[in-house]
Amino acid sequence: MYAVIMAGGRGARFWPRSREKYPKHLLDIISAETILRETVNRITPIVSPDRVFIITGANHAAEVRKQLPELPWKNFLVEPSGKNTAPCIGLAAIHLRKKDREGIMMVLPSDHFIADEKEFIRVLAIAGKAAKRGENLITVGISPGGPETGYGYLERGEKKFTIDGEDIHHVRSVREKPDKNEADMLIRQGGFFWNGGIFIGKVSTFLNAIARWLPDLYRHLVNMEVAPGNKEEETVVNRAYASIIPVSFDYGVMEKADNILMVRGDFGWSDVGSWDALYQVLSKDEHGNSLAGGGVFLNRNSRNSLVHSPHKLVAMVGVEDLIVVDTKDALLICRRSASQEVKNIVELLEQKNLKEYL
Repeated sequence: MYAVIMAGGRGARFWPRSREKYPKHLLDIISAETILRETVNRITPIVSPDRVFIITGANHAAEVRKQLPELPWKNFLVEPSGKNTAPCIGLAAIHLRKKDREGIMMVLPSDHFIADEKEFIRVLAIAGKAAKRGENLITVGISPGGPETGYGYLERGEKKFTIDGEDIHHVRSVREKPDKNEADMLIRQGGFFWNGGIFIGKVSTFLNAIARWLPDLYRHLVNMEVAPGNKEEETVVNRAYASIIPVSFDYGVMEKADNILMVRGDFGWSDVGSWDALYQVLSKDEHGNSLAGGGVFLNRNSRNSLVHSPHKLVAMVGVEDLIVVDTKDALLICRRSASQEVKNIVELLEQKNLKEYL
């Protein structure tokens, strides 16, 4: 089994702590270690470091290598530019095809929170066994905690087989992020699970799926695979990426393929996609307040708020449901319910050419 960890991103939703050079997975906002470091630590019970591969962008490669010194240098695969998840997964697959085309490739995001790591590993091990049975791609359906609009959904179909007491089901459909009404309907209907963005399958199965559903991308991948020599290979990869059309693996493959299977995941998952999502997974005091990233927080009749201020004392009086993030050069204050809109601040900074804050 090989682990492929996708470590890209712009750092928009966790501004002002996250920046272009330090997106979410490179931050220590959940614990004393960065989210990327925790992701690698989490999978070592079933994947040795020499079989862990990191896909990252040129802007982040140096810092990613610095955070993961135990991984072989050749295990860091650098994309010239971000083209979404399908090219990212394809690049990893053609690299692994040279080593072990029938090996099991486990694709994981670098920036998720997992509460029960033992259960997470158990589910991944079952998914790995399922991937060996025929030409199927396995994904993990997260048991939904409610009608969430920030996640995609998987519709569970008929049972295919059982492994180690866990039923493996066919995925009847893959849905994009719904609006509130549709999310309510999916939860009431039942049989729908959050899409955790985890994919497991044989290296050859991934590439066969891309060849069938994204033939233009596959053509570029083959060109990159056959380029001889490091110097020429870099030139070919750069040329190919300039021509690749960005597309997600969910949209390009998952929504079309008929060989997608699902194992259920109940391990306390969150994609930690906003400051409010971070608030949900952090510990809180008796007033529902959470202090992230160190610092001192003084509370007087304030409730249900998150404070991130490692460099400055913060005092809050008579307020509730706030996000307060203080850094050396910027301060964010917003309602928790509006924390998804923080990315709009990043867009505004780009429009005003305030590059020093990006």
